[in-house]
Amino acid sequence: MWNEFNIKTFPAETIVYRDGIYQPELSTLPEQKSISKKYDLPVHIIYVGKISGENTLNINLTQSNQPVFLSINIKNDFPAFLNIFIKNAGKNSEIRGHILLQNSSNLDVKITAEHSAPDTGILLQTKIIGEKDSFSKISGTAIINKNCENTKSDICFAGLATDKSAKIRFTPGQKISSVPEFADHSAYIFHSNSAQENYLRESGLSYSQVENVMIEAFIQDFNLF
Repeated sequence: MWNEFNIKTFPAETIVYRDGIYQPELSTLPEQKSISKKYDLPVHIIYVGKISGENTLNINLTQSNQPVFLSINIKNDFPAFLNIFIKNAGKNSEIRGHILLQNSSNLDVKITAEHSAPDTGILLQTKIIGEKDSFSKISGTAIINKNCENTKSDICFAGLATDKSAKIRFTPGQKISSVPEFADHSAYIFHSNSAQENYLRESGLSYSQVENVMIEAFIQDFNLF
């Protein structure tokens, strides 16, 4: 996973999807509608490969004191829609996610992060690389239900357009019915500056190599875990 998709692996129970399809030979856990059992190790859900058409990923955590990590690294060459629904009803449980999207066509991603118990956490960092003539729409809604105090909610968007023709649209949203510990949203567009580009060119890199270095720097700038 590290060599092919730049996915960090660590001791964990795994649920792996490739090209939108569950992979039993790469997983230690069966595909399941909800995580309702306490595991000694964290649960790591990995969703990688290429997608097209309509795709759905559901994560329903009902077990208390269970850490869950989500790693998504997908590309699309054809129009695609990905619906990610995350629900945390496990008290003192936390879901942390890294989502990397590389779009060369039309991509629509909808993320719903719902807190259904107190003292729950959902922390997501989503990055989109938009290539020439692509159109990317990323929406993220955090829902904190009633009687769900002391929740930790963070949905972060970041975008990089490799060409001026690439279009990226972020749509954040929040529905808060309880007082959280924190509920954050953030979004930014990554741009290299002329000083950085000149320094890299003076180091002997070609224009295409400089672009690849900046893309790699954007990808590597994950800070949740």
